[in-house]
Amino acid sequence: MAVTIRDVAHASGVHVSTVSRTFSAPHMVNAETRTRVLAVAEKLGYRPNRAARALTTGRTGNLGLIVADLANPFFPPLIKAAQAAARGQDYHLFVADTDENPVEEQDLVQAFSKQVDGIVLCSPRSSNKALEKLAETIPFVLVNRRMRGVPTVVMDVAQGARAAMGHLAGLGHRRVALVAGPAGSWTSGEIRRAVGEVPGLDTLVIGPNAPTEEGGAAVAERVAEAGVTGVLAYNDLVAIGLIEALEERGVSVPGDVSVIGVDDSVTGRLHRPKLTTVAMPAADAGRMAVDLLIKSMSAATVLETHLVVRESTAPPKGIP
Repeated sequence: MAVTIRDVAHASGVHVSTVSRTFSAPHMVNAETRTRVLAVAEKLGYRPNRAARALTTGRTGNLGLIVADLANPFFPPLIKAAQAAARGQDYHLFVADTDENPVEEQDLVQAFSKQVDGIVLCSPRSSNKALEKLAETIPFVLVNRRMRGVPTVVMDVAQGARAAMGHLAGLGHRRVALVAGPAGSWTSGEIRRAVGEVPGLDTLVIGPNAPTEEGGAAVAERVAEAGVTGVLAYNDLVAIGLIEALEERGVSVPGDVSVIGVDDSVTGRLHRPKLTTVAMPAADAGRMAVDLLIKSMSAATVLETHLVVRESTAPPKGIP
């Protein structure tokens, strides 16, 4: 016969309602009791009936995670960490990709709202007005976007951008470029604001641009003709696309132009030259966002970033 919730309660020495809360709202159960109940359930082979739980509690045991682009290597570590955090609290995670399209983003939130208990929305491109309207339909947590009244987890990319520009200034660069990201990107706006706070640099802003290798390659001619000796790119993909297109034009990196990315993705670590970049704690952001969502906490969490210096930056020509 199938193991029931009553069997688990009897073997654990707790009430049936405690077993129910252990699976439906684990944060409401004492840690020691929760551990005991889960161990007994595992030993007996008990699995909660999600359909029954949804009918009685109004909760599905599912969460949604929506990202701007699954092909971007920034997102997989975040997704993997979010999935592990959800699974650890007995939730399933559904993942979807907006392809950088704000309309698709809004449609996905509406579609998910019928199937999940809450949504983690990563790097959203929709306007604040659209997000405020969506927040009325389902609980969600924003990653890399600030909005009043909505729980957020942001990575302090401004801190990293200042460090990146300070690194270029310290090497002796004076005329540099910022290759910005998409128009609707909070991260791009933060980077743009931060670079203006670093003294001693004449900074040319190029953009908005697509957050892809193609986006970086598309501005290579302008960078080559601008007389800059250093570049901060919106992300690692843009930086890599720019480097490859510059080198096709006979502009060496870092010999002629130093290039810095943002993300510290595996792609940047494997590229040659190895990419100097701003490390973004994507996995930590994924875990924290899921935790905030499950616990229904209204909080604004800021995660630190840091610069990782590798091979794509050097002093400009003429400076030893």
